Amino acid sequence: MPIETGNDTAKTRRKLTVGDKTFSYYSIQAASDAGLGDFSKLPASLKVVLENLLRFEDDGFSVSVDDIKAFGEWAEKGGKNPREIAYRPARVLMQDFTGVPAVVDLAAMRDGIKGLGGDAQKINPLVPVDLVIDHSVMIDEFGNPRAFQMNVDREYERNMERYEFLKWGQTAFKNFRVVPPGTGICHQVNLEYLAQTVWTDTDQEGNEVAYPDTLVGTDSHTTMVNGAAVLGWGVGGIEAEAAMLGQPISMLIPEVVGFKLTGAMVEGTTGTDLVLKVVEMLRKHGVVNKFVEFYGDGLDNLPLAQRATIANMAPEYGATCGFFPIDAETLRYLEQTGREKDRIALVEAYAKENGFWRDADYAPIYSSTLELDMGTIVPAISGPKRPQDYVALTNAATAFDAVVREFRGQDESQASADMLAEAPAPDTVADLKKSVTMEFEGEEITLHDGSVVIASITSCTNTSNPYVLIAAGLVARKARELGLNRKPWVKTSLAPGSQVVTEYLNAAGLQEDLDAVGFNLVGYGCTTCIGNSGPIHPDLSKAINDNDLIATSVLSGNRNFEGRISPDVRANYLASPPLVVAYALAGDMNIDLAASPIAQTPEGKDVYLKDLWPSDKEVADLVAKVVTREAFQSKYADVFKGDEKWQAVEVNGGETYDWPASSTYIQNPPYFQGMKPEAGTISDIKGARVLALLGDMITTDHISPAGSFKPSTPAGKYLTERQVAPKDFNSYGSRRGNHEVMMRGTFANIRIKNEMLDGVEGGFTKGPDGEQTTIFDASMAYQKAGTPLVIFGGEQYGAGSSRDWAAKGTNLLGVKGVIAESFERIHRSNLIGMGVIPFEFTEGDTRKSLDLTGEEVVTIEGLEGDIKPLSLVPCTIEYADGSKKEIKLKARIDTAVEIEYLKNGGVLHYVLRNLAKA
Repeated sequence: MPIETGNDTAKTRRKLTVGDKTFSYYSIQAASDAGLGDFSKLPASLKVVLENLLRFEDDGFSVSVDDIKAFGEWAEKGGKNPREIAYRPARVLMQDFTGVPAVVDLAAMRDGIKGLGGDAQKINPLVPVDLVIDHSVMIDEFGNPRAFQMNVDREYERNMERYEFLKWGQTAFKNFRVVPPGTGICHQVNLEYLAQTVWTDTDQEGNEVAYPDTLVGTDSHTTMVNGAAVLGWGVGGIEAEAAMLGQPISMLIPEVVGFKLTGAMVEGTTGTDLVLKVVEMLRKHGVVNKFVEFYGDGLDNLPLAQRATIANMAPEYGATCGFFPIDAETLRYLEQTGREKDRIALVEAYAKENGFWRDADYAPIYSSTLELDMGTIVPAISGPKRPQDYVALTNAATAFDAVVREFRGQDESQASADMLAEAPAPDTVADLKKSVTMEFEGEEITLHDGSVVIASITSCTNTSNPYVLIAAGLVARKARELGLNRKPWVKTSLAPGSQVVTEYLNAAGLQEDLDAVGFNLVGYGCTTCIGNSGPIHPDLSKAINDNDLIATSVLSGNRNFEGRISPDVRANYLASPPLVVAYALAGDMNIDLAASPIAQTPEGKDVYLKDLWPSDKEVADLVAKVVTREAFQSKYADVFKGDEKWQAVEVNGGETYDWPASSTYIQNPPYFQGMKPEAGTISDIKGARVLALLGDMITTDHISPAGSFKPSTPAGKYLTERQVAPKDFNSYGSRRGNHEVMMRGTFANIRIKNEMLDGVEGGFTKGPDGEQTTIFDASMAYQKAGTPLVIFGGEQYGAGSSRDWAAKGTNLLGVKGVIAESFERIHRSNLIGMGVIPFEFTEGDTRKSLDLTGEEVVTIEGLEGDIKPLSLVPCTIEYADGSKKEIKLKARIDTAVEIEYLKNGGVLHYVLRNLAKA
């Protein structure tokens, strides 16, 4: 989109010459000289936002001089000034699970704007949009040389309707590119290729303007690119679509938490070990809705690939982003990954000229700080169901005893993190543990609580880091030399985030070693990390479920929420890639990898982890040798071209999409059908019934699962009625273009617990008749009767992935409000974007202190008329016995713009009406 020049922008606009080219840029120092404030002590991450506002100052719509001055006041007030501002990212990144519904919405908006008498061509991205197909490949085949090709073939068979639709979108919409399947994971492709750190564009007068590279993405781990000093974070598809269409993102100037890193990593530790400790510390500190910026002399010892791992995990520690300023390491990485020399020179010159460069004197003001000496990091894992549940490797086996105790119901009051503090007496736990001996593939094996049935090197989080991938390969090499192999019950896989990984593993000869212990290439995509682990062997699945075993998985991913990885696995652990290999060799979470033998050679000799673990020098020498600029340039040369299968995908349709009536993947959603030209008003919620009563840390995986589902579920019944065989169900994630499937899958996670029911897991509730039924069927009955619905929840409601269907499904189930103790940032915004109001308890009230059972009738008033952001509103709870209680709720409508969104029924309705009028 050409940059607009506002009325007064000349006062902060300056020239910068780099080589033989001259760029315009918006100078933060010039803004200071103009008397708008002292910005010298702002963190670099906040300067990026400030520059964004300078560029759009006085554009007649979104940015005022007072907004600019607020940043100087932020520093004066010690890092706090939550003023509402309008922020415009330079571009948008999508993956196919969240991207398909976003493109579906754009296609539906074209229909909608025509219905309002407008021009369909107004529904077009105004900023560059890249969609990377990475979420669709499943691990059906593993542990053999044909696994990759067979999984790719199956991916196309399952997803052809979706790929045809995305290819139509690439031809129908401007500024929209698709990276085909089998290329990599969106965040790794972004880090290694798409991101530029400093972006350039042409203004209306034809001048080239340089400014910080910024983006939002329809995936929470968009934050990964902050490792390369690119400010980006995840939003729901709804918010991303609005940004594509020129709608600024409404936000409050955030607090910025400074995280000081000192020292250096010690021998035998990895970047994964570091990030797991960072996640634990920041979760305890509390960083929801805040920026985190890393600083300190420790950054001089931290390669960018490891910075990106820390940035990637920002959703896990709850922050909007985890930012690393531009420094010499940023330039080195841009050079290594094949960026143009002129671009690298511009990044350095711009960063130094405009105050974004980190040097030895970098010491900004932060809202709060914490510190970590990297020399104290030890090998670790996290689990069994939250990324912040940090466990030092030396404590992992005893901590699993506590997991068994919790899962067997011995201490249900303990939270996951608390239960790791003290292991119960071994003989007590031994009595609780279950096992079964069985014949499997020609030999007798014993499965028991703690058997590792999935070990997966997966996810951009770690496969973007060559240090841990090379380390994994070296562990495999030493294991192969000793005659070791994975245990037969372990499903092993290697799914890198880019083809460059295969290039350097092959160059080092390590892929052969990984293959020898079962870690064959299975695909380039998210796979296990987002629940596409594929089925484990049916005999193993039957044994686990028939005997109620606590099977485990170990993956190098970023998420380990309940029910996410596999329906057969109850305890999931995050670990570095070399530890994933070690756990595949051990096959058992009960083994103390830090001190006990993890396997035996064919000759019966005990093998310890130290016998397999490479030295830091071994790893560093190989990385220097095989991770080359040429490898990145070669693999990204034709990144948008795709293989023969992609090139053969046919494109149908023109300006608007010809919705196929029989498709079970792509359907025209109901949001804009019959839409009126004028907005309405926000209504009070009167006489609402409770659809679900939920606990703490209800994630978007709980609300809108991405994985597989059974024929007995509402979504399964819907597909079965349309002659879709269970083997072709695919996953919830792949069917996000069909609202009929997705609304049936809302609150349908197999591990979700509705406190309205006793000891029941899964998507169930009580219907209008008081009998147990599915959430979907109860919703349909209530909607038929015209009864509004509410959801109650605990702390951190909506944590996890930035999936818009968690809000869309909530809306389509007839839920008017969600009342919780606290909300995670993205989901709160998504609820607003879909016209559902989030409310927070006040004055110490909780679902428990109010003795809620789900039988109550709820009325919330004070929403009509002139409601202000963050208003306190009265709520009446009528109990089953007829008694009533009045409480106050905080309406988490955070900004004035969000009030307008709700009046319109959602952000896309707001945008659509404005475009139609224009």
